[in-house]
Amino acid sequence: MQTKEFETILAYVRTFFSQSGAHDFNHILRVTRLCEEIGEVEDADMQILIPAALFHDVARPVEKETGIPHQEEGARIAEEYLRQTGYDADRIPAIVHAIRAHRFSTGPKPETLEAQVLSDADNLDAMGAVGIARTFLQAGEHGDGIEGAVEHIHEKLLKLRGLMYTDSAREIAERRHALLEEFVERLDNEIGSGRMSPEGLFMR
Repeated sequence: MQTKEFETILAYVRTFFSQSGAHDFNHILRVTRLCEEIGEVEDADMQILIPAALFHDVARPVEKETGIPHQEEGARIAEEYLRQTGYDADRIPAIVHAIRAHRFSTGPKPETLEAQVLSDADNLDAMGAVGIARTFLQAGEHGDGIEGAVEHIHEKLLKLRGLMYTDSAREIAERRHALLEEFVERLDNEIGSGRMSPEGLFMR
């Protein structure tokens, strides 16, 4: 991000995040950097892509309180802010669509290149080393243990490689997926012998 306009948006988005977590402000920064990397190669419109990346999880911190899906509330917040600040009106609908379509489990299918890049970047941040770290962080937030985190890796993370839209993201996903597979295998080997009932702990 190099323009003053993007820096102003970044400062505004930051006000929504007061705590660390799996979907914190650092997640926003990583996804935005991935969008810059992928978007440049794929020739995306950065005036659409970067604001969408910055706003994509802005409503995550209040999703549980409001009950409103964060992609919908985030799209509303982004549209309201961008219109009030005089952002290019022709690009706002595409920004709103990208935010609404970024979520892995719900929402419309990404129909534009920028929406696809954002979806890819968001999914990539759930893969590789950072994806593993975020998974265990989220497990702790939810009161789950190692087995709950591993279950999440199997249910979601290991499926993300096949959901990439762009060639650039597929290349990154291959490397991150390989690390996920290696981690799961090593973890299973290390804790496999410990999967026993407490009653059988001392039986030899």
